[in-house]
Amino acid sequence: MARTPKPSGRKKLPDKGRPLRRRRRVDHREKRRRFLIVCEGTRTEPNYFRRFRGSAIDVKVVGTGRAPLAVIATARRLSNEEQKKGIPYDEVWVVFDKNGVPAEQFNRAIRLAKQAGFHPAYSNQAFELWYVLHFEYLNVAIPRRQYQKRLDELLGRPYRKNDPSLYDVLLPRQEVALRNAKRLLASYPEHNPAQDDPCTTVHLLVEALNRGM
Repeated sequence: MARTPKPSGRKKLPDKGRPLRRRRRVDHREKRRRFLIVCEGTRTEPNYFRRFRGSAIDVKVVGTGRAPLAVIATARRLSNEEQKKGIPYDEVWVVFDKNGVPAEQFNRAIRLAKQAGFHPAYSNQAFELWYVLHFEYLNVAIPRRQYQKRLDELLGRPYRKNDPSLYDVLLPRQEVALRNAKRLLASYPEHNPAQDDPCTTVHLLVEALNRGM
């Protein structure tokens, strides 16, 4: 009668060429993209950009109430502070207007922002141009004070600069504004921001924020 072989007690070795692999825990949570947005205004622009929220973005908005060059300096200081902590911002944006700013200073602020690795979202003449573009294509220069009058008509109510509801009011028309802003920017074959009136690059910031929403 044949004997039944006894188990050896030895673990079966893996086949040659197939080493054992340890399973590693994988963190499937996506890293949130950190934005720093430093604005010339203290309420109008900050109120608008604080309404951009999404699972993939972390947005810090700072209103300075200062001139463009000071906005750049503030952005540099805040960015450096986070860099030293080891948690740098992924994108730093500076938001300012041409209104009353000398041409050389305005263009210099844009140039310095780019040299620092920041993204300038400028408007000539006013940030309100971005609001107007939600309703119509505007390629004719108008005085800054006329923007408010035009927005009164387009909104069908008095325009208030610091109205926190404007983001929600304008959101259904945002795609129109993006198209109009791109068309307007492309209408200047050789860019000179201080002379390109009207013009804005706010739509570039809006698109960057929308990608994380």
